[in-house]
Amino acid sequence: MTSRCFRRVAGKGICILAVAASVLAASPAPSDAEPSRALPAPVAAGEAPKATSETAVLAGGCFWGVQGVFQHVAGVTGAVSGYAGGDKTTAHYTVVGRGDTGHAEAVRISFDPAKISYGKILQIFFSVVHDPTELDRQGPDTGRQYRSAIFPQSDEQAHIARAYLTQLDAAAVFPAPIATTLEPGKSFFPAESYHQDFLERNPDHPYIVYNDLPKIAALKRLFPALYREKPALVSGSGERAM
Repeated sequence: MTSRCFRRVAGKGICILAVAASVLAASPAPSDAEPSRALPAPVAAGEAPKATSETAVLAGGCFWGVQGVFQHVAGVTGAVSGYAGGDKTTAHYTVVGRGDTGHAEAVRISFDPAKISYGKILQIFFSVVHDPTELDRQGPDTGRQYRSAIFPQSDEQAHIARAYLTQLDAAAVFPAPIATTLEPGKSFFPAESYHQDFLERNPDHPYIVYNDLPKIAALKRLFPALYREKPALVSGSGERAM
């Protein structure tokens, strides 16, 4: 069950976080949790790109922040929040929130492999987006739907992801074992429209300010050559390609 405190805005269907000021004041500053360096890049490399577009599906906690980070990555042409790991019939926010559907909140990332590799996508995922050592949770959110997971879209992606997990474990770059699961053969289902571009549409939302804006800052600091100021928005109001 999620630990986020939500209420529905009448007629809007928008999730609003109810956070007490005292809780925020007692918690460590987001900057304290930022990684000090980028993790090593994957050693395993894929074949030379044959297509102009590729798709990655990743889950690393609440999809608002995962989508928001990748929308600011150069070479990414789109990022859509959604659900992966379960059936189409249960791919709905209120149902997934029960934690028993098999779904994880995930993001489908479309990118130009000539500009950014799948391996680099994974490097950003582990360096900036989330803490892969947290089992069935991420930050304030708890439940199987917030697990760390990679959903390979091809055998090549599965090979690169598996090799990278082995590489990171062997290098002991984290203080605890990596809990990320590798789940091939799972379909992705887009989330409800009110979840799309949530970070960009709600930059002052308490959850976004505390949990996700530091990730954007870390992306800019650790991967300056890959940071893009204008996001690739689902709505199309942002810059679509770079």
